[in-house]
Amino acid sequence: MTGYDPDSVKCVVWDLDGTLWDDIAVETPTDELPTPRPEMLAAIDALAARGVLSSIASRSAPTVLDRLAGRPEVRERFLAPQVSWQDKSESLRRIAKDLGIAVEALVLVDDSPYERAEVEALLPGVRTLAPEDVPALLAAFEGREVTPESRERVRRYRTEETRRAEGERFSGSREEFLRWCDMRLTIGAAAPDEIPRALELAARTHRLNSSGLTPDRLRELAASEGHALYTARMADRFGSYGVIGAALVDRTDPAAWSVPLLALSCRVAGRGAAAAFLFRLMRRAREAGADTFQVTLRPTDANLEMRILLRQAGLRRADDTPGTTPDTAPGTAPGTAPATAPDAAVLVRSLHGDLPEPPPYLHVTEQDHREDAEA
Repeated sequence: MTGYDPDSVKCVVWDLDGTLWDDIAVETPTDELPTPRPEMLAAIDALAARGVLSSIASRSAPTVLDRLAGRPEVRERFLAPQVSWQDKSESLRRIAKDLGIAVEALVLVDDSPYERAEVEALLPGVRTLAPEDVPALLAAFEGREVTPESRERVRRYRTEETRRAEGERFSGSREEFLRWCDMRLTIGAAAPDEIPRALELAARTHRLNSSGLTPDRLRELAASEGHALYTARMADRFGSYGVIGAALVDRTDPAAWSVPLLALSCRVAGRGAAAAFLFRLMRRAREAGADTFQVTLRPTDANLEMRILLRQAGLRRADDTPGTTPDTAPGTAPGTAPATAPDAAVLVRSLHGDLPEPPPYLHVTEQDHREDAEA
């Protein structure tokens, strides 16, 4: 695991036979499942404490998963498990889809060199490990800060499974279901105890991340004059999502609010939270007297959803102007280090006229903006 970034790991997928336990489940003489290896259960729990999910991908009879349901103390550790005779690569694709994360955020632990090779060939972005590599995996997480959201991540994904099940049973439209969920988004200046979560979002989100600003750069800019860090919390009838969004706002030019980073958890994708967060920041900028609103965008293979959102919000690439380069975006004070990578672009729109509104099923409120009194 040397040189491996644990921020990229969102879920570890475990094989069963020969990995989670020693024996082969379908060959046991009774319906009793093999006893899991204590060190593997301890590893799963240690990962969960750091916000890393666990799932199952096993090439075995689907009835093994039914039998596993009779062992809730084991089954409850796993989300979106896949037990079938399909290829492991296909199982991993389904797990990623069910969890709403990129397949590259998965790590497979499997005792079979063949199964690891199959996944590496068909899903080259997925890291594969043998069971004896698990201690090194755990060591990669040592010393890293654990946020309250990280400790709650497994529970919140379980709540998400409940939401998904309720949505499948709901007889109305998708929008009617979202309205029934009583979704509430609260936006405000980041409290001190929310900053670690904002840094985590900058590091771990990819689908809904505008620029890929590093946590260190985000921390530096958030503490600098003329900048403010906003967060968004979300809740619904099923419970709290916690802090699901972060935005760094550069107000060094009062006439042109600039957002070097907009990042949201993939758990809220498709629910209007990203749009509502962005639109409320636009409205806040106009209320503060700004004429234009800018967002730094670094296009990647993963953030197409964010790019579509920015375009739907009326943001377009800024025209080249004297003294403005991809390294010195509008809103960046002359002589300061650039906030983003050289391949980033600045998208801009006027704040005059009608501004887009959040989805009607999402109730949006604002907390006190403490930074206004400090500006």
